[in-house]
Amino acid sequence: MTESDQVRQRINELYKKKQESGLTEAEEAERKELHKQFIANFRAGFKQQLDSLVIVDDKGKDVTPEKAKQIQKEKGLR
Repeated sequence: MTESDQVRQRINELYKKKQESGLTEAEEAERKELHKQFIANFRAGFKQQLDSLVIVDDKGKDVTPEKAKQIQKEKGLR
């Protein structure tokens, strides 16, 4: 199980507990911190996908914007 899976699982556990009996202050603080971590991981993964994206037109020509190509070159993806 990856770290992000563990974070998501713990968030779900805390959510269920909140619905059933409520959370302590410590658990609420943990939930908030896990949520921030989850969002940061999601954004990093999404940004990586966007940075790796190549846009091709109907004729097969690479029409990726120059700004995106530059970022890809800097990261060694091109």
